[in-house]
Amino acid sequence: MNADSKASRDVNSGGIDPDSPIHPDQALVPEVIRVNASRVQRGFWPKIRRVASRIPFATDALAVWRCAQDPATPRTAKALMVAALAYFVLPTDTLPDFLGVVGFTDDAAVFTALLALIGKHLKPEHRAAAEADLARLRGED
Repeated sequence: MNADSKASRDVNSGGIDPDSPIHPDQALVPEVIRVNASRVQRGFWPKIRRVASRIPFATDALAVWRCAQDPATPRTAKALMVAALAYFVLPTDTLPDFLGVVGFTDDAAVFTALLALIGKHLKPEHRAAAEADLARLRGED
């Protein structure tokens, strides 16, 4: 048995395709974490700016982003947060976002599940920063 036969299909096939959806059971794979982080870094702020006034979970998304940036957040929780944020950023998810409000129901479900799992890591300062971000995005500051 050699190293190639032990490695995952992603390693054997040359890595994770950053433009393809990633299966949820791979959320904690280091290469997937890097791809998700890159997606979030590139796409989170442009997307949240476009949709903040139309989605009821904007504060949650912003609080999760703030928490994921916090060095005190545990790595596993951070990886799950980045995976949820990457799903939010992807335009081709289960219900495409161009379907209007209905297109965001799957994203809302992902954030609801995420908060049920790791919500204890969201600190009051993450929520306060998220509310300030949202007010700024909506022009209320």
